[in-house]
Amino acid sequence: MSCGEPHEKDCSEVLDHLYEYLDREMPAGECADFQVHLDECSPCLEKYGLEQAVKKLVKRCCGHDDVPTDLRSKVMGRIDLIRAGETVPEVSVLEQAKQEQAQREQSDAAAAGSQEAAGASEAAGPSGTTGSADARAKAARTE
Repeated sequence: MSCGEPHEKDCSEVLDHLYEYLDREMPAGECADFQVHLDECSPCLEKYGLEQAVKKLVKRCCGHDDVPTDLRSKVMGRIDLIRAGETVPEVSVLEQAKQEQAQREQSDAAAAGSQEAAGASEAAGPSGTTGSADARAKAARTE
């Protein structure tokens, strides 16, 4: 792509490095040259604006996934295995971490459920009926 105007930095070169600029991965000196080009070239500025909008949209729509807390350590462990030439398990690191997190959540839910059940049985009177409205409401929530 070229706007037809002479620039110190060619339009195709600018567009090839657009994401480095957007992601702030470009060295400071190159950023200044890049900005000068965008100030001079409306087609490149328009492309920059479009890509910036897409990046913001993706971040807003897709940036809320929960990542398992130990995923980084598992990925680094896999990298160490590969570097050492050892066999890597067939299950993906992310899938393994998700499975382990789901198991922890099930254990936590089961523990919380048993604590609520214990609280409901303590609130029950000698005949097995609850003695207060609060206790009945708590028992109803657990069911």
